[in-house]
Amino acid sequence: MNGADTRRGRVVLGGSTGFIGQDLARRWRAAGREVITISRHGADLTWGDQAGIDAAVDGADLVVGLAGKSVNCRYTPANRAEIFRSREETTAALRTAIGRAATPPPLWVNSSTATIYRHAEDRAQTESTGELGTGFSVEVARAWERALFTGELPGTRRVALRTAIVLGDGGVLATLRTLTRRGLGGTQHDGHWPIGRARRAAGTAHEFRTRGGRQRFSWVHLDDVAGIIAFLEAHPELEGPVNVVSPGAGDNRTLMATIRRALDVPFGLPQPRWMLELGAIGIRTETELILKSRWVAPEKLLAAGYAFAHPDLDEAVRASFTTAARA
Repeated sequence: MNGADTRRGRVVLGGSTGFIGQDLARRWRAAGREVITISRHGADLTWGDQAGIDAAVDGADLVVGLAGKSVNCRYTPANRAEIFRSREETTAALRTAIGRAATPPPLWVNSSTATIYRHAEDRAQTESTGELGTGFSVEVARAWERALFTGELPGTRRVALRTAIVLGDGGVLATLRTLTRRGLGGTQHDGHWPIGRARRAAGTAHEFRTRGGRQRFSWVHLDDVAGIIAFLEAHPELEGPVNVVSPGAGDNRTLMATIRRALDVPFGLPQPRWMLELGAIGIRTETELILKSRWVAPEKLLAAGYAFAHPDLDEAVRASFTTAARA
């Protein structure tokens, strides 16, 4: 059985206002769990209220940390600093609360990212054989995991969720759906693009590697994010980094064709690197998010017996769009 007992008690959810956090809070409350949320705004507690966080964490059954400034932005010096700060300080606040707790939570799961692995076109990256990459995004992931695993917390098991792109009603799929309906749902092609010395030194520019839209696309459905966290509660043997990713990795060409089929859009204009770069500047994001080849496999979850609710990309995309249509 994948799910943990829904009669379990309090959850402390840090980073509750985002795409994943809102969904998890809704699910847990519907299951009858007490959920205490932490965010900069719109939550039960703010990150500046360490005493309140301490009280919420003491006696909780589960602590979940998802907080951090979105990487869907231009990697300016100010944004890079905030991306690091928002992850390290919020994770430290949870670690401090757990360390002070008279009754520490048995499990703390905290976000990381599958982007921690290198650009991979040759083989899937697993927890045991994966190779960590280089550059700004990888350094963010390393710092996030250091903040999680530093220090002794003998009463609490810690898991870093190395999460791939999450499919569901929102997030990246909402953007791709809009582009596809406007005729821009073709393959997104890598290519040559000038990289200045400052961006190269900061590790924020994507280097041309993959031809033909064959950059790998690892993903996981929102239902499985919730299912995996429940599975982790029920399986105390799992700890450390865990790849939160479907076993059915595809590539960009396949992804965009899948979205077109699901929306019954017969054609999508292919997008070369120069077009992607200009578009990324216009919407204040980075092309690395779609051009890096992310090929990641869920070794630990499969070995422990987790059964994915959405292992097939075509079905997962259609399920996401069906949920959006009902909303």
